[in-house]
Amino acid sequence: MGALDYLSNFCTVTTTRKKRKAMQTVEIKVKMDCDGCERRVKNAVTSMKGAKTVEVNRKQSRVTVSGYVEPNKVLKRVKSTGKRAEFWPYIPQHLVYYPYVSGAYDKRAPSGFVRNVVQAFPATNAPEDNLVSIFSDDNVNACSIM
Repeated sequence: MGALDYLSNFCTVTTTRKKRKAMQTVEIKVKMDCDGCERRVKNAVTSMKGAKTVEVNRKQSRVTVSGYVEPNKVLKRVKSTGKRAEFWPYIPQHLVYYPYVSGAYDKRAPSGFVRNVVQAFPATNAPEDNLVSIFSDDNVNACSIM
């Protein structure tokens, strides 16, 4: 059996397979005014190879594409319709510590969303944090307090 396995390795034809793209969701901000604009954008993205689901939300000016697609190719395809497009720049407001800091709050953002900007996090020397760390297992002196 060993000799046959050895010889069969020479007879088989190996093909190189392309690495498959990862399943991902791409969100794009597109200004759409009417049903025609919405239909044109949706048809352009739906015809892409690898696109599984396409959701168009005209009220939020948002297009969500899920599938085996590359984000830059989706953006390029949407721009080919003649619409101004960019990657979705907003995140939900409840994920941000300071939603009204300059640069984060955007009047044109849909309700409940703010711009995704780098923000300062709350100071770690807040009184609440200090009280919690006193009785922490990580505190070496916690036993002496109790």
